[in-house]
Amino acid sequence: MKIRLACDRDIDAWMSLVKRVRDVFPGLESDKAMSEHRAAVQRFIQQSPAVCAEEDRRILGALLFSKENSMLCFLAVDPNCRRQHIGRELVSFMLTQMDKVKHITVTTYREGDPNGIAARAFYKSLGFSEGRMTEEFGCLVQEFILKRPVIG
Repeated sequence: MKIRLACDRDIDAWMSLVKRVRDVFPGLESDKAMSEHRAAVQRFIQQSPAVCAEEDRRILGALLFSKENSMLCFLAVDPNCRRQHIGRELVSFMLTQMDKVKHITVTTYREGDPNGIAARAFYKSLGFSEGRMTEEFGCLVQEFILKRPVIG
């Protein structure tokens, strides 16, 4: 398995992964939403803030991030490949691309939502801490923050 920046030729395999996990991502319910997500992924790929875990031309994990906003925007791992540290490796790669002193945020389900149990535990294991409550795509979510060391 290789962790690398995604490129244009990855889009079909990337979207194949997204189709397998879309039921746990608010905002990806309709075909129109999936089409919009595909267009967004293509924009991320062209700007280089898209990372994938690839093996034999299959995307096992996908991550979108924003350098400007210091935000992890999307992270998914193939359900058949979980518990292999793919998500951890994707985040580690992303961190090498981010500003070393800016805190990084991500949103996930709020505590008590069964869809968020694994994601919340995962982000906490990476050092993220709970932040403010908010809403995205009509879903109640919570921000998690990875505080970066202050230099100087």
